[in-house]
Amino acid sequence: MPASLHSLPGLPLWDGDRPRGTATLSWQGDRITAVEETAPGESEYSVVPGLVDTHVHLDSSAGAPANDWLTWPLITPASERSLHVVSHARRAAASGVTTLRDLGGGDVQFSAARALAAGIIPGPRLLVHGPVGMTAGHGDLFTPPHYAQRPPVADSPDECRRLVRQWARSGADGIKIYTSGGVLSMGDKVGWRNQTEAEIAATVDEAHALGMLVAAHTHTAEGVDIALRFEVDSIEHGTGILERHWDTLLERNIPVAPTLLINDAIADRKIPVSDDAAEKGRAVVTERDANFTGAAAAGIRFVLGTDANGVMVRFGDQLEELRLMKQSFAWTSERAMRAGTSDAADAIGLAGKVGRLHPGQGADFLVVRGKPWEDIDDLTAENIVAVVARGELIAGALPA
Repeated sequence: MPASLHSLPGLPLWDGDRPRGTATLSWQGDRITAVEETAPGESEYSVVPGLVDTHVHLDSSAGAPANDWLTWPLITPASERSLHVVSHARRAAASGVTTLRDLGGGDVQFSAARALAAGIIPGPRLLVHGPVGMTAGHGDLFTPPHYAQRPPVADSPDECRRLVRQWARSGADGIKIYTSGGVLSMGDKVGWRNQTEAEIAATVDEAHALGMLVAAHTHTAEGVDIALRFEVDSIEHGTGILERHWDTLLERNIPVAPTLLINDAIADRKIPVSDDAAEKGRAVVTERDANFTGAAAAGIRFVLGTDANGVMVRFGDQLEELRLMKQSFAWTSERAMRAGTSDAADAIGLAGKVGRLHPGQGADFLVVRGKPWEDIDDLTAENIVAVVARGELIAGALPA
């Protein structure tokens, strides 16, 4: 039986690129069928596309209070963890984030993504990137040294190619690499090299040959150099972006996920972290603040990417990340909204699918009080009246 046709009549609508005045939005199943401008009217509500977070980590406890975020994935069965992944994803969606990209997932996230895609569980869209990193690299050092059950690593160009192919066979949407150390990983330094250039070249080449995007974690200028040299598709964190990188970033229109909230939280110890992590966090924030102002003024393509994991950044904090981006980069509210909708969708390969309210696009949208493209402070959890993802109402109630 064909899906029913639904309409949301007569509300101010922002389509992901521009305001469309008062418009009627119609959809059938997971497809927008029409956006038709109508006579202006008075309403406290408006319609905007669902948000897109290009950088999250869903494999943590969704319970309250959260358990030890480092040990919980190690001691919890995969079948149970997948339920927590879905819970996090649905919590994000209820706060307006209708598309998520997990950067560093595996079978647990693949299972959740398939269930969401099949409509078994109503919720957001979920993309998953498989990680390719080295022994004693950033990705490996989230697991204690003597714990036997470790995520896969790759320590030669051939191993990198093999791991990329294994992720592709498992259903990964893309690949994540590391071109520097990290903040929360145990025992490494931000400035450490992660893999040789031959290994990174093999990974990127194999991923692109299989049609997968490559996201590069990096906190150093040298890491950005390497990521650009081997033509990755996005920069994650990007702390070390310097003026010498601007021309290449602009020429290739490479998206950068700045992950502002999480690094602030670690540096300020708003959440429990080790002394080592707090020290690394403070150094990262100092460097980031010195580099990002100029990069934003130059027009570098910053998109919404929070590194939300349910602990340091909760699912739903994406709304605050957008406000912080607007403030930090001296943007208009509309520019910040594009960074969290249309441009974020384009950055992860979903142009024409989500992030805009056009006929033929997926039916992902929010009904909110106010007009957040004019004042992003209107975009709060309290002001979100309804969330529709994949054509289904998953939170709130549509206005009559």
